[in-house]
Amino acid sequence: MIHRRLSLVLAMLVVAALPSCAQSGIAKTITEAEVHSLESALADDSMEGRLTGTPGGARAARYIAAQMKLLDLAPLGDSGYFQRVPVTATDSSIDLRASFSDAAPGRHETAVNVVGMLQGSDPKLAGEIILVDAHYDHLGVGKPVNGDSIYNGADDDASGTVAVLAVAHALAGTHPKRSILFALTTGEEEGLLGTNWMIAHFPVPIDSVVANLETEMIGRPDSLAGGAGKAWLTGYDRSTMGAMLAREHIPIVADPRPAQHFFERSDNIAYAQRGIPAHTLSTFNLHADYHQPSDDISRIDFAHMTAVINAAVHAVALLANGTVPVWNPGGRPTATPPGS
Repeated sequence: MIHRRLSLVLAMLVVAALPSCAQSGIAKTITEAEVHSLESALADDSMEGRLTGTPGGARAARYIAAQMKLLDLAPLGDSGYFQRVPVTATDSSIDLRASFSDAAPGRHETAVNVVGMLQGSDPKLAGEIILVDAHYDHLGVGKPVNGDSIYNGADDDASGTVAVLAVAHALAGTHPKRSILFALTTGEEEGLLGTNWMIAHFPVPIDSVVANLETEMIGRPDSLAGGAGKAWLTGYDRSTMGAMLAREHIPIVADPRPAQHFFERSDNIAYAQRGIPAHTLSTFNLHADYHQPSDDISRIDFAHMTAVINAAVHAVALLANGTVPVWNPGGRPTATPPGS
């Protein structure tokens, strides 16, 4: 454990030493070394699987907040970058409490979302918000499999968390017309707890959010999307977002597995049901390490992941500076989503 903690400290120092974007308005290209540094920290054993409401989850949140501070994002939580989330833990579940004064049975814990803003520069458009998010929680420490009891969640969803931080890093020195809200939420694995709390206590008027791009599980190539460096978008044809990306030749295609209902199975669905064009960017190829201790950093394809992150940088810059997506006829979801 000592050498793992040392590697975590070194990773944090490396990220702290990264040069900031030049004040040129041009997005920085993210390097594989930068992606490796962030991923190595978040998927490290010292994070103890990042379970909601645990010391490992809190440790991950502090690391994320430190990266936001390095980028000088505006803190939008109720406690700096932290938006506190009241949860109750029992032996069988972790649940969202109605409020911090709710006396629901079980062990009361405070989890957190981590939220920072890059302010827009256009006087007419800065009040419009592009939400870029991922969930940073995973399953914690559980039943050992082949002697490993830490469910690191390197792909699910340390990879998406890294993407959000890397996109923030790439755009931090630019001057987007719209404001970009970067949010890393907790409790997705327990039923979108952090996102549901955030929607009910949104740090800006939620009606100002004009688009949402989530990233989840981008650590491995998917042959059905075209292989390494290519990604897919859930609900591609539901709004005009997919066509917008295609016109710019961004290597993001339609979700090749619509029968899996991925559009309805992640945090984006909560925003989509509020009327916000909201989609998830992914390369999940249905690998067998899903929700297993074997989902660790040794299985990450960093060249692929870096290429997808740079595509995401391009996509977010387009959303922040171009036209905003709208729902295609019949595309906005109305029904209750299936279980995530």
